[in-house]
Formats: sequence, C-alpha cells, structure tokens
Amino acid sequence: MLRPVILAGGSGTRLWPLSRPEYPKPLARLAGDRSMLQETVLRAALLGAPADPIIVCGKGHYQPVSDHLAEIGVNRFRAVLEPVGRGTAPAAAAAALLSAADDLLLVLPADHAIENTEAFVEVVERAEAAAHAGWLVTFGVTPNRPETGYGYIEHGPAIAGLQGVIRIAAFQEKPDRPTARRYLDSGRYSWNSGMFLFRADAFLDELRSASPGMVRQVRAALGSEGGDGPAVLDSQAFSACPEGSIDRMVMERTRRGTMAPLDAGWSDLGSWAAIWERASRDQDGNVVTGPAEVCSVASSYVSAGERPVLVLGLDGVIVVDTGDAVLVAAMDRAQDVRPPAPGGDHPD
Repeated sequence: MLRPVILAGGSGTRLWPLSRPEYPKPLARLAGDRSMLQETVLRAALLGAPADPIIVCGKGHYQPVSDHLAEIGVNRFRAVLEPVGRGTAPAAAAAALLSAADDLLLVLPADHAIENTEAFVEVVERAEAAAHAGWLVTFGVTPNRPETGYGYIEHGPAIAGLQGVIRIAAFQEKPDRPTARRYLDSGRYSWNSGMFLFRADAFLDELRSASPGMVRQVRAALGSEGGDGPAVLDSQAFSACPEGSIDRMVMERTRRGTMAPLDAGWSDLGSWAAIWERASRDQDGNVVTGPAEVCSVASSYVSAGERPVLVLGLDGVIVVDTGDAVLVAAMDRAQDVRPPAPGGDHPD
C-alpha cells in the first residue's frame, strides 16, 4: 500500500518575514490560492487512491494543519505531532513505525511546488517496483541551470530489470557556481529534491544500522500510540533523539540507494528569488502583489500586506512587508535571508 508521508514541520527561514516558527512555510499560500501543504496532499492523492496520509508537523500547528486539510475536503489523515524538530530522519521513522512493514512510504516535504503533476505521478509509479523490491529511492530533479542552492546527486549505473531508476554514485553538497556549471554541463548530476520512496521496514532497517539510538528514541516517544487520533510524541523522549536527515543518516550510507530522474518543473520555493522566478512577471520582470507600486524598477519582487509600499528606481530587489516586519534585500542575496538575530546583527 502506498502511504504518503507529508513533512510539514519546516520553518522556511529564507522566506522571512512571511514564514515564521508560529506560521511555517507549508501553511503559506505562495503558488496560488492553496497553501503549500494543500498542494502537496492533493498531488499525492493522484497516485492511485493511496492510503490516508501521515502528516508530521509541530505540536502547535495541528489545528491550522487540520483546518487547511479540511478546506480541500481531506478529513482522514494521521497526524504525528513533534514537540521539537529533530530532522527528517526521526520524522520518517515515526511514520514508518506507525505503518505496516510492507507499506511504501512516499516521503514528501510539504513546501515544494511541481508544475507537471502528470510527470510526477508517472515517475513515482515507475519507482514503486524498485521500492517493493527493497530499494530506497530518492527523486533527482533534472537541472536547468547551475544552481548553488541545492545539493546534487551523481548518477550511477542502471539496475537490471528495473526501469526508471538508477544507482546513486554519490551525493554532493551545495556547490559553488563553477562546480555547479560543471555538474550541469556533464549531464551526470541531478538536484537532490529531498523526496523519497521506500518500504517502511527497509527504511527502518537501514536507519537502525546507522543510528540504533534514533529508532529507539522515536519508538519510546511514540509509546503505545494507537488508533486514528494524533500521535503526540513524548517531549522528553523525542528531545533526547539524535538529529539527522534522511539523506545523511540513510541515503548516503546505504547500499540500496537509487534515484528516479524527475523532470516535472520542481522547485522547493526555498527563497524569494525562487518564488520570483516561478511567478508571472510583468514586462519589466517584476512581481508586484498587494497595495504596492513600482516606478523605474526591474527584475524585482515587491509584496505589500495592508499598507501601501512604493519602490522607486531599484533593480533586482526583494521587498516584502507583512505589516509587522519588512524585508529589503538584493535579489542575488536571497539565499542569505534569515530572521533578524535578537541583537539586530545578521550574518554577512
């Protein structure tokens, strides 16, 4: 059975001031009228009537998550409520422990956008055979530019008898621009999307090998959770759980790692520049929303909340006003946006 596992705990710090701990990025409506969470759940529902999704989110976000799902008619789901964030590996482990051993877990961050949902569905369906056979699959996005904000996956050889997946040769961290250009020109690398497909038992086996303490603490945090209600992770047990991502704890160590190439207009919308790039722009290359005006401005993203905003004579800037906070940044520094530190200093 295919079971979507939606990771909705990310804060999206590069999208400050819209995304904050009390109102995380998955709940933001960045790509239209629907929130990122809603789009992700609806996309997963296209995959041949999958099982009810598991939604992993912060304990304090359960009500808004439930409200967002109710808006799109999704009333059946299992929530896993984290008292603190410990990374994607413990989150996926909790979902795996709540699932049948042979369930295929489709792990999807709740803050990604995909233009071509048909292509996405086709790639996932092709990857199911590999996951059923015990392989752990990640989805590698076909790059279209020398992006420095994503990690990369180096392609390995094909796997006999399995169409649509290849072995992973290596994972590469976010590169500098010359390295990213080399990756792109070689045709042997994909962007690391952070989406995965694997059997629950195969994932847990690999995670136990890498970090038995992580699985032990997640199991302790779940306690005797049963039924259909929210699984509230015990704060003390889960806080003692080691941190780690699925990539580093499992995919970079396993001998069963594979990649399914994905060319479906994917973006993690991880920065204001990514949102600007994806949005419809005017003849001057601007995206302007809310009560904002621009004059002699080009290649910029300007978003106003309730009060008027005027931007004059600037190119390549990001201006976001949410009423209680304002961001002004150069577009080419979008990857550096972070919430202001308490003392007012920002890392350069």
